[in-house]
Amino acid sequence: MEFLFEYGLFLAKSVTVLAVILVVVIAVFSASQRQRDPEAGHIEVKNLNDSLAQITHSLKSVVLHPEARKQDLKAEKKKSKEKQKNQKHAVKEGEPERARMFVIDFKGDIQASEVNSLREEITAALSVAQEEDEVLVRLESPGGVVHGYGLAASQLQRVRSRGITLTVAVDKVAASGGYMMACIANRVLAAPFALLGSIGVVAQIPNFHRLLQKNDIDYEVLTAGEYKRTLTVFGENTDKAREKFVDDLEDVHALFKEFVKEHRPAVDIEEVATGEAWFGRRALEHRLVDELKTSDEYIIERCDEMDVFHIRYVIHKHRLERFMDKVASIAAPKAVLNKELIH
Repeated sequence: MEFLFEYGLFLAKSVTVLAVILVVVIAVFSASQRQRDPEAGHIEVKNLNDSLAQITHSLKSVVLHPEARKQDLKAEKKKSKEKQKNQKHAVKEGEPERARMFVIDFKGDIQASEVNSLREEITAALSVAQEEDEVLVRLESPGGVVHGYGLAASQLQRVRSRGITLTVAVDKVAASGGYMMACIANRVLAAPFALLGSIGVVAQIPNFHRLLQKNDIDYEVLTAGEYKRTLTVFGENTDKAREKFVDDLEDVHALFKEFVKEHRPAVDIEEVATGEAWFGRRALEHRLVDELKTSDEYIIERCDEMDVFHIRYVIHKHRLERFMDKVASIAAPKAVLNKELIH
């Protein structure tokens, strides 16, 4: 019995060590992949009108009585012929084509690492978009680093600068840097229980100075420039350094508030820039969003009056990369958003 206990303990330790090694390898591999050539991919376009029609067609073929289905097919053919006829007539008469909407997805992490894909997708949409068209971004992000989300927001600003309507739909969360992106839109939609806001800045840094001192280990930080380095991980942090660090955070917060106020002037910025986040209904009361509606509802509505296309930039990956991605998705811990968000 003691042997089995010892063997089980050894096995648990071995599995733990292997898991740690695997996580480190995955992290290093993932970091190297983020540095890949942003042009190593291609654009895929999907017609969402056709996809919706196919879903409807498949469902009707099952639920409708054969005779009713026969009549419905006749009506569909007649409608299709009329649509083709109207399109040909519009081309002959030189009338403008039906407006289009381009759907782009952005799922943000701490580093806003999807910004390269977003750049390519925005470029693709703008290469064909006209003033009567629209870009819909389905945004999901709890926020992250300032420079990463600043660049992501700038990519969305390209749409506004071209005079094309930009709509952002938030089904789950757009907080901190995520909301920085969302507020640029002409119109912000949110699901009733989507989480929005968190207009604040946070920074956390461990310090091992006392531990090093206890073990008689010296660590020197040499700088040229009074504020080249403020808080450090291993050096001794002074009150003056902390004060400067907080001043920098306050400045970033001020810039964040100015940015939101510029794009959503109806918002009482001092009321909402407390770092708090609100669910959709409360966010609507604070004018952080314009309407409570899911992206699915909005897309289906638009399919009735516009040609809707989903644009996705696909990065080319080798088999090993695809395998490592699957392993990473299994090994990575699942974070749960509670009252405190990642900023």
